[in-house]
Amino acid sequence: MDFFRDHYGEFAALLTAIFWTITALAFESASRRLGSIAVNLLRLIIGFTFLSIFTLIYRGIILPFDAGAENWLWLILSGIVGLVFGDLFLFKSYTIIGSRFAMLIMTLVPPITAFFGWLIMDEHLELIHFAGMTLTFSGIAMAIFSRPAKGERLSLKLAPLGILYAMGGVVGQALGLVLSKKGIKDYDPFAATQIRIIAGIAGFALLVTFMGRWKRTWDALKDRKGMKSLSIGAFFGPFLGISFSLVSVKFTQAGIASTLMAMVPIFIIAPAVILYKEKVTLAEIFGAVVSVAGVALFFI
Repeated sequence: MDFFRDHYGEFAALLTAIFWTITALAFESASRRLGSIAVNLLRLIIGFTFLSIFTLIYRGIILPFDAGAENWLWLILSGIVGLVFGDLFLFKSYTIIGSRFAMLIMTLVPPITAFFGWLIMDEHLELIHFAGMTLTFSGIAMAIFSRPAKGERLSLKLAPLGILYAMGGVVGQALGLVLSKKGIKDYDPFAATQIRIIAGIAGFALLVTFMGRWKRTWDALKDRKGMKSLSIGAFFGPFLGISFSLVSVKFTQAGIASTLMAMVPIFIIAPAVILYKEKVTLAEIFGAVVSVAGVALFFI
């Protein structure tokens, strides 16, 4: 029990990786059927419902009325950056390159998180950190580039636009995590998640209005198969995943938390093969392992 208490944040981060693996697979399926914008808005609404019921039971308060002004400011910014812009790009990448490759590219989140930590919180980078970043990039390159045949050039396996969307997700997730760390302080992680989701719902509602997508969003509610996948993803993502990620950054260093959360590309390989019959090469598996190893090296 002492070991568990001493590593509470690390266990929370590992659980987060498992939850996000389930979420990625569920949201890939939902996004292909319902569209990435509709999925983003609806999953936040469903996740917020789960979270509000939980906080009412757990804290006796259904909404985060007890949060301070500084909590609200930084967590709202975190929600807009991470849940609106970051997840909008990430979910769009699901529809183009699939969740497995998107999650592999997301192993860049810890190095980019450290960069923003240096920029915003004056955290210093050392030579070993740059070595870890290089290793992470190398692992991703092994997985996303095709091995050239004799006389052929190295080529991408994936659509460049899908990679760009995933990179947008990386930047949003990384900056959102640093802003969460700055905003949560000693506040309850589950209530902090409510604030982030409130900001996310408001942001996507404005986006849906601006793009004239309300009809398509309402139509998505009629797709039972799509909504089933969306509901599973919402339970394990906006509810459990985001909440446990904040539990993790509260009880351990942001770098350690990010490293353990970055295990998703390895965890996702087996279910992707079993559920979606994806063909996985040894180079892709090795690339995922090398990429995660680079993340770990980054935070030694």
